Parts: sequence; C-alpha cells; structure tokens
Amino acid sequence: MAGKVVNALSASFSEYEFLDGDDELRSVVAASNQKVPWIDPSTLKLRHRLGRGSFGDVWLATYHRSTQDYDQYFEVAIKMLHPVKQDDMKTLLDKFDDLYSKCQGVNNICSLQGVSIISGKFCIIMKFYEGSVGDKMTRLKGGKLPLPYVLRYGINLAQAVLELHSKGILVLNLKPFNFLLDETDQAVLGDIGIPYLLLGIRLPSSDMAHRLGTPNYMAPEQWQPEIRGPISFETDSWGFACSILEMLTGITPWNGKSADEIYDLVVRKHEKPLIPSGLPPPVEKVLLGCFEYDFRSRPLMKDILHMFNSLEIGGEDNVQWTGLESTTVSGRISNSTGYTEWFLSKDCLQVGDIVRSRKTPNSCKPENMDVPEGAVVGLPFTDRDFVLVRVHGIHDPLRVHVSTLERVTLGLAAGDWVRLKEEDKRHSPVGILHSIDRDGSVDLGFIGLETLWKGNSSQFQMAESYCVGQFVRLKSNVLSPRFDWPRKRGAMKVGLFVGKKIGRSKGKRHSSLIQNDIQYMDGQAAGNPAWLPPTVANILFPEGAAR
Repeated sequence: MAGKVVNALSASFSEYEFLDGDDELRSVVAASNQKVPWIDPSTLKLRHRLGRGSFGDVWLATYHRSTQDYDQYFEVAIKMLHPVKQDDMKTLLDKFDDLYSKCQGVNNICSLQGVSIISGKFCIIMKFYEGSVGDKMTRLKGGKLPLPYVLRYGINLAQAVLELHSKGILVLNLKPFNFLLDETDQAVLGDIGIPYLLLGIRLPSSDMAHRLGTPNYMAPEQWQPEIRGPISFETDSWGFACSILEMLTGITPWNGKSADEIYDLVVRKHEKPLIPSGLPPPVEKVLLGCFEYDFRSRPLMKDILHMFNSLEIGGEDNVQWTGLESTTVSGRISNSTGYTEWFLSKDCLQVGDIVRSRKTPNSCKPENMDVPEGAVVGLPFTDRDFVLVRVHGIHDPLRVHVSTLERVTLGLAAGDWVRLKEEDKRHSPVGILHSIDRDGSVDLGFIGLETLWKGNSSQFQMAESYCVGQFVRLKSNVLSPRFDWPRKRGAMKVGLFVGKKIGRSKGKRHSSLIQNDIQYMDGQAAGNPAWLPPTVANILFPEGAAR
C-alpha cells in the first residue's frame, strides 16, 4: 500500500483521509486516537480462499507481527468485502470503527484482530477458527445435529445476538456456516453484522442492494428493506429459526431455489419454511413464531434464549426428538384477539398505565370498546393474565384480560399513524408507531427508511389512518407519487400498496425482482377482484401504508 505506514495498533479510521489517483487507496495519519487496530497489508500473506459469500470472500492468511525483540506469525481469517465506491470507503471505515467499539466485551462472537485494505477492498482480520457448525453437519449422517447439540449451540448464539441487539446491532446473516466453533466446542458468531454495516453504502451489484443478507435465511423485510422494511431485532429471529431448522434437519431452507424463486415464495406468497413434526412443543412454538410475516408478531431473541435455556435445564429426557420429517407442522400461533403471544408479550402493563381496548387486526370500522380509556389500578397475584382497570363512570374496577388492552402514553399507542412535524425528503413523513416508552421516546417505521426511526413523541402529530380494502385515489396536487400507480384496462387498482418503487420516480428499474413483482400484481388483480396487491410495507403496515 502506498503512503505512510500506519502504527499497527493505534490509529482510528477517523484519522485517515482517502485520496484519489492511485490504483490502491492511500491513507494519511491526521490525528491520534484509539478504537479498531489498523493492520498494514504488507504484513498479511493470503494463502487460500476458504469460502465465498454474498458480501465477499473469506481467506486464510498469515499475519507477520514484528518487534525489535521477536517475529511472530499467526494464522488469521480475512473477510474481504466486495469493492465499494471510493467515495463510500471512509463512511464504511467509520461505521466499522463504531461497530468494533460496541463489540468489545461481547461474548460468543468472533475475535476481531483489526482491519486493512488490500487491493482496494475493505478487509476484516479475525481469529482463525478450525471449523463451523455447518462444517460439523457435513461430517454427520444426514447432515443434521442431535437436538441437545442444537440447543447448546443455540444458547451460545442467542446470547451473542442478544448482546449485539442490546448495543443496537443487527446481524442479518445468521446461518450455520457463520457459526464458528472454538477450542471448547462452543458456538461463536462469525458475522457481527456485515449486511447492517453496508446499509446506505452503494454496492457494485444492484441485486446486493435489494437484498440484505443470504436469500435462504432472509426475512421478508430484508428484501428491499427501504420498501418492505423497516428491519428490526425480530428480523434476526427469522434467520435464527432458519438456521435451527437446518441444524435439526440437515436441509437448507428453500434448498435448490434461486434468489428470485425464494423472493417469490417468501415475499409474494408469504410461504414459510416447513417445520418437522415431533419436536418438543416449546421448540415448535418458538419456530412457528419466528416465521410470522409481520415481524412484530415474532419472538425477540430474549424469548428464544429463555425457551432454549428452559429445555436444556430440564435435562436430556425432556428434549428428545424422533427426527420424523415425513410430516410438517404449520399454522399460526394466536389467540382470540388475532395477535400472537409474542406480539402481546412485548409490552407488560404496570399499575398507573393508561389503557384502552385493543382493536382487532386490520379493523377499519369503529368498534364498541369495553374500555375506551382507563387506568390500571391492580395486578392480581393469582392470575397474571388479568389486570384491574378503573374506567371513568364505573364505580368498581373492571377485571380485564391483558390481551384485550393496549397501553396509551401521551395519547399514543403502538400501531397509531403519525406524521412528522418537520418532513425529511429521504422518506415518507407518515409512519406507523412501532413502540412508545413511558417517557415518550418512540420507534417509528417510515416507508423509505430501512431501519426504525428513533425520536420523541414531541416530533410528530397524529395522522389519518387507512386500512387494507379501502378505496383511495391520489390527491390532485401529487405530481410525482412516491410509488408507481399501476393502471391496467379491465382491472381496478385500489389501495396504497400498489406501487413498489421507492423515491421520487427516478424512471429506472433496479432489478428483475421489482419488475417481475409489478407484473405479478397485474395478473393477480385482473384475475381476482377480491385480491389486494402485496403490501409495500406490510411487515410494519398490515393495516395500511404511508401516503
């Protein structure tokens, strides 16, 4: 690499300025700071390629570290990412610097040695592990692991993912070959969020830009996340469940299918990976939950970890599995409210909370509410499924099942439609409230934004809501709609979910996936007047989409 040699263990990426004009990037030390170690590429010798992935190649290399007193040679693994545009390199380096800082002290993740740039490609240098869970599976009969092993590895990995989530990091690339095995046969997470790191970075392949992970393990919202997103912590629950299924059965989800075929099954047709019969009920239950199309209905990683821990603590007798694969289980875990247990468990009520009756999913019509508004005044010790609610005008508190109530904070509840007071041209001003804390801090989903927007309730106001099935039309003052508004003779196009293209109509198709999607929608609408097009953001917006 041309330019000044950088001190091996001292410099932060914020210290470098990347210059044009050379075949390889040059770095100039501008200041002195800390964080991720920089490794001089001249000290690295590539030996052979270990594998290829969606975002780059993995190489085995020798790292030569020299001092005045000794020379040391280490075997290391190098993740060499696909090239990014030079203008984006510093952004990528700064993002990894932040990621590296957050990963310090996290258990069960790969040991990062540093970073470098080789032949203009960003490289992550990490400890070399002899094998992975995927490698171990290939050596076993049927390519599958016994259930106790799956539970033990699952606990290792769920703990790692949960710690990363606590630091705001999404992995988005969970799969058995990314689950490395250390010297004590503990599973270690070998990918600490490369797809998440590349969010917002211009990639050389348009297909890579439209899918955020490895297709066989991707949740619906990972395909074109700026349209079908946002992605969230529950996105990793889908990939985790795909990996657990593969470990149990030896079969990769959607095995033999192309990326376009998987897209068609998962995104358009809402298909789910098949779950074998005979599993312990808690395992079956959590796997079914992980494959809910709406990510809000999936379990969080803490729920998955709790289930795995409870089975392992229960002993081997409680985790036997017949291994039958001739039949499969499918279906939706839900209760009479239409919401999954995982959805309802994400907000536990407390004394003093303001609550109201929860509407049924996709409800457009006004409903008679048993509790238009009330305050929680008691949590019975004998039955945690009920709370006591005091309602204005009723003398005695009502005993109400918690699944029928939703918390209201500052007049807002999860699922409400809101509009930003100060619009951001990068995404729609109208969004759906994902969650609101008791202090007014919120997570919001906006079309055009890949991740949840975080802010405060003072930054937006209530907006008019829409439901699936409503007839709508564009306002006369909308000259350039955010999404295509398809037209076809003989077929009526209704709703806000028809368009598939984000942005202010750039007049260009970015991939065959989007183009095929619009053709698919035309055929469905013409053939079935009751059919509604797939939602643009139906993971977050099952009751409508932003205007």
